[in-house]
Amino acid sequence: MPLRPPADREELRAWLRLIRSENVGPVTFRELVTRFGDAQRALDALPELARRGGSKRSIKVCSKAAAERELAALHELGAHVLPLGGPDYPASLASVPDAPPLLFARGHTQLLERPAVAIVGARNASANGRKLAREIAAELARQGLLVVSGMARGIDGAAHTGSLAGGTAAVLAGGLDVVYPAEHDELYGEIGERGLLLAENVPGTQPQHRHFPRRNRLISGIALGTLIVEASPKSGSLITARFAGEQGREVMAVPGSPADGRARGCNRLIKQGAVLVETARDVLDALADELRREPEEPVPMTYATGSALPDALDTDELESARAAVLELLGATPVAVDDLIRECQLSPPVVATAILELELAGRCQRHPGNRVALSQEDAARTP
Repeated sequence: MPLRPPADREELRAWLRLIRSENVGPVTFRELVTRFGDAQRALDALPELARRGGSKRSIKVCSKAAAERELAALHELGAHVLPLGGPDYPASLASVPDAPPLLFARGHTQLLERPAVAIVGARNASANGRKLAREIAAELARQGLLVVSGMARGIDGAAHTGSLAGGTAAVLAGGLDVVYPAEHDELYGEIGERGLLLAENVPGTQPQHRHFPRRNRLISGIALGTLIVEASPKSGSLITARFAGEQGREVMAVPGSPADGRARGCNRLIKQGAVLVETARDVLDALADELRREPEEPVPMTYATGSALPDALDTDELESARAAVLELLGATPVAVDDLIRECQLSPPVVATAILELELAGRCQRHPGNRVALSQEDAARTP
């Protein structure tokens, strides 16, 4: 069943404590709350679950004081806290398996009621690429769409600038109060006043390399489709395109000259089946079916891996499952469904084994409901 959003500040604090605790990500958060019924019971269970998974030390559980400090910082920023399953949470994002349980917003949250399209691309974008991104974004906003991007240099900034008057949302890699890159200080202020700023990290978090892919899955998750305007073959924008495809969203790309390295990523996407886009009308046509569809109540993704409490499962079977999962995992992420098939054990047992190993820091979740060994365990694998 879908998560029930917090009913009061005490429940909200428990949600915040759980998602800020060591080795607890969005998927694990959902598994824990589903299994234990609420965040406080899940918090109480963390030490024992981590011990079962093989942790040699106590798991770090976020304190009430730390959660209260974060809530106070958000209040000081004038931020809105959007819990998964709540009425203001982006409906499209709610259906993504690793949607954050708590999203923080600053600005006009009513913009999230609009259908959204993401526009991302090269940081070192050409003048023509920036101009096209601004023009397409401006027209899509005029047509009532919310334009979502990541406030990076180049195409992202151009998309926000073009759609600022009509409706734009910037998903930040760091905290809600951190401007990155610094040169976008003025744009950050304008989006906060006229559009919407979104983040999932603690206020004050400085963006690091690992934060950007996580931000990208939010950009694509909020949108019905993602448009790439200029991207080299190794561009981070292609990660956003991959997330969009995995999330079942439309992937679109602007073609370019083969002589321009910034066009190669887009041209490759088109070869792979992405919609070729030259104007805003192409985007509207590609999303026509989705735009005609009546809005539905947001239904957060749930997993069919079972929700039995660990104490209700056979101890010997769980021990065998942990050993089997560790043997099957490597540094390359594998789908949880594949693990269940290979282990030949019941889904609740395998799901619980993965949960315990993750809380012990022995494996890591990856987008697409995949899992891999932690770096430390992978390094020890012969």
